[in-house]
Amino acid sequence: MPSNILVKNKHLILYGTALAVLLLLLKWLEYRLILVDYAFEAYAGAIAIFFTALGIWLALKLTKPKVKTVVVEKHVYIENTTDEFAINQNELERLNLSKRELEVLQLMADGLSNQEISDRLFVSLNTIKTHSAKLFEKMEVKRRTQAVEMAKRLCLIP
Repeated sequence: MPSNILVKNKHLILYGTALAVLLLLLKWLEYRLILVDYAFEAYAGAIAIFFTALGIWLALKLTKPKVKTVVVEKHVYIENTTDEFAINQNELERLNLSKRELEVLQLMADGLSNQEISDRLFVSLNTIKTHSAKLFEKMEVKRRTQAVEMAKRLCLIP
């Protein structure tokens, strides 16, 4: 059935196609003549449109805030206001510190070197280094001063 419609309307389809081609040809010639007659204006307009788009893009890039909001969760430590010192058992259990590690931490806070700590506790220097490394790992610190400061904040040492 569709081929029957095409056969009946063949002359209409050919006529419409010819008109469309003729219209495209006339528009193409008109476009060519406009570009020849008004070449400077066409180029100036194209450049103006380009720089307008570039300016809008650049303004959007420069005015966009570069600061991202970062949420940081941090422990808040409350200072012990009483004169009596009591070890914070909850933090001690949370960090899972042994009595020996706590003792090494106290001696670090007193300002003793690893050698002096090993002499006082009657253990080897390597044992103190191992205790210190485990202590830093459990407290998530990198230096002795950080460990002592955190221990004082957590009320692990006076």
